[in-house]
Amino acid sequence: MLTRLIVYFAYFLKTSQRYQRAKLFFYNLLENPNSRLKSYFDIFMICLVMLSVFLLIYEVDNKLSESEILFEHCVISLFIVEYLLRGWLYSDNHKIILEHYEKAEYLNVPFRLGKVAGIILAKKVKYVFTPLALIDLLAILPSYRPLRILRVFLIFRLFKLFRYFNSIKLFANVLASRRFELVTLGIFLGFLVFVATTGIYLFEKPANGGQVKNLFDAFYWAIVTVATVGYGDITPQTTGGRIVAMALILIGLGVLSFLISIIVAAFNEEMDELRESSTYAELNRFNSFIIICGFGRVGQHIAKQLEKDKQHFVIIDTKESNVLKAKRLGYLVIHEDASKNGVIRNAGINNGATAVICTTGDDVINVYITLTSRHLNPDIRIISRANNQDNVKKLYQAGASNVIQPFEIAGMVVAEYIGQPVAFEAILGIIREESHIIMETLCAHSGSFIEGMSIADIDFEQRKLMLLGIISANPVHQKHKNSYPIKNQHFYFNPESYFVLREGDLLVVMGREYAIDYFRDQIEKSRLKSRRKR
Repeated sequence: MLTRLIVYFAYFLKTSQRYQRAKLFFYNLLENPNSRLKSYFDIFMICLVMLSVFLLIYEVDNKLSESEILFEHCVISLFIVEYLLRGWLYSDNHKIILEHYEKAEYLNVPFRLGKVAGIILAKKVKYVFTPLALIDLLAILPSYRPLRILRVFLIFRLFKLFRYFNSIKLFANVLASRRFELVTLGIFLGFLVFVATTGIYLFEKPANGGQVKNLFDAFYWAIVTVATVGYGDITPQTTGGRIVAMALILIGLGVLSFLISIIVAAFNEEMDELRESSTYAELNRFNSFIIICGFGRVGQHIAKQLEKDKQHFVIIDTKESNVLKAKRLGYLVIHEDASKNGVIRNAGINNGATAVICTTGDDVINVYITLTSRHLNPDIRIISRANNQDNVKKLYQAGASNVIQPFEIAGMVVAEYIGQPVAFEAILGIIREESHIIMETLCAHSGSFIEGMSIADIDFEQRKLMLLGIISANPVHQKHKNSYPIKNQHFYFNPESYFVLREGDLLVVMGREYAIDYFRDQIEKSRLKSRRKR
């Protein structure tokens, strides 16, 4: 009966949306490194830990007031709740129960609840003995005032900060990555200190005119000497003691140099990861940003424009020279291959990114990045660069929302306006932002006065506007020249005067802002007037 009840409760937890939401909330609060909620909680806990440590130090020479004791109790209560929640998140007990229950049902063997309970208990015990969990537990002990000896664990309140500082965690990971070298060096150092302790104790006993009274004095002297500190409170008086001191100093210098070289080499190898971690942490603070894959000529212009528009973005590039250039400009950059799932996922394609721009000079790489991005986020907007006309269709098939061909566009502009230097300079002025002229798109809404009109009838010259082109999905326009495919639409560059506008066509016009706004108002008023007549 008890087994059936427990299994039923496990199924209930598995299907309970409220339980899953609660566990996800506490996971984001305590464990998820990409959660903004965790960053706020970490800052709060850092302040709380420091205040509790200052309070415990203050209590050494002062009596605490009732409010201060209450604050200490609240802090400890929070520490205990945090400790229990982390233990709860460490493993899903209901999943373990259901896994073994369904396996037993499938194999038609008895389900042993005691065995499953042992597995669950083993996992919880494993968590209790993890280094950070031990620190959490020891940080609680100083609050038990009847046992003053527990105050020695006060230092673990500070060690608790390991949980909340990513840089401290990285330092611990760096040391862990050199565990073999550090253990080997530690064994050698321990042997060296043991030999020096023994030698100085034998040579520097008070009977021989020395200052070493016991083994602890000898051990203390060996530690101080091998660290090249040399306080001078214990100095060798005998010839044998001085020989031991000279040997220990020379060997100690070598050991310390070796230790520093190990740590420096480890940090050099982990420095890129440290920079990327700081980049990811910076991205987590943004509500929206754009991912630029490739920092060549096109990528640099896009980044420059986004910076002017005060939009957040991150650059991903494999070339060292491009990465260094982006860093010099103060941009967020990741030195990785954007076509890898893990790289673009960590960059936040599902966590704040609003668009992916593929601007590498290789169409094959752009296709791979587009495929990866579309696979990871089916809804994100992807703009990809194509250097070859033959690859445009492939990029759309890979999932690109829009494909741009910078060299073809530049060629079309030159070909159309080579005999019109004023228009050519105007376009360059807009691109370089050297004039007050802007480009905008205006829609030929149903019922507006421009619907059904030809380009000649609109008379853009009189309106002080220049028509660059028309974007349309209407197949009746495909007979016109200068047609440029844009997914399910076409861009008709510099259309002929007899081009007739249809409902939904977009006019790409260039002119002063107030001229464009006036034309837009006319279109909108005519559309509203047409609606009223209906």
